[in-house]
Amino acid sequence: MTVDLSVQIGIKTSPQAVDWATLDGAWGRIGEHDIFDSVWMNDHLTDASIERHGSSLEALTAMAALVHHVPGKWVGHSVLSATFRHPAVLAKAATVMDHATRGRFIVGVGAGWHEGEHEPFGIPMPPMPERFDRFESGVHVLKALWSDEARTPPGVTRPDRYYPLDGATNEPGTLTPGGPPIYLGGQKRRGIALAAAVADGWLLPAVVSLGEPTDLEYFSEKRDALLVALAEAGRDPSSFRIIAQVPTGSTADERRRSLSLALDAARRGATTVILGMPARLGAAGVDGVVHDIADPLRQALG
Repeated sequence: MTVDLSVQIGIKTSPQAVDWATLDGAWGRIGEHDIFDSVWMNDHLTDASIERHGSSLEALTAMAALVHHVPGKWVGHSVLSATFRHPAVLAKAATVMDHATRGRFIVGVGAGWHEGEHEPFGIPMPPMPERFDRFESGVHVLKALWSDEARTPPGVTRPDRYYPLDGATNEPGTLTPGGPPIYLGGQKRRGIALAAAVADGWLLPAVVSLGEPTDLEYFSEKRDALLVALAEAGRDPSSFRIIAQVPTGSTADERRRSLSLALDAARRGATTVILGMPARLGAAGVDGVVHDIADPLRQALG
């Protein structure tokens, strides 16, 4: 397979196990590097690398406070948990981010998965398939509240089992017509079908279970399924982004291994490769990712 020369490079500094000053410094340094097209973080209430507890800054407010460092870059979450926020509240928050970033905010969203950050806070985490049903309904609510109809009264009325709308408006409306792009994280049959039907992109999860990183054979399998689903939906795959996430580790040796993974992801058809860096490494860690991975990756991609 040939490498798509339009492959974009992103960096992810998720807000776990890091103090604010270090995270702020990392984003400040990211803004100094033109090599990155996009900047990402995950969405967890605790440290998802362990079963319960652990340090984690809330993701939406953290990103809102950091975007001034990275003007002109796309920003997004991979992914926001649909269980944490009512979709109408998320639609309003994303509208703010759409304006604050001048139309460069991506709404990455998934169904939620980590029990250890639901049970302690009393946040419902319904079993599948209800959890996916709610996720799917929430995605349609986002689309409805970013529609032209929702910009002015009488607004949108949409019967729904979980999130009904009755004359709902989103005022002011989004800067981006139709709202920010939506990237979904569903992996099974229904998730792939939903992404192909209504989303602008799909994100390979950073982990498939607690502490277990995804592999690129898995990515290839899901990419192939997405291409089939896009064809069935009558959509042009060239307008749909398929994103792979690659952990970069903490040392120069680990980063060199990550370069090989990133190149492999691009060869397998990733249109964006996100380089996941431990945020605790701060500005120096960003420089290491640029020197050891991002710069050689861009040179290899052309």
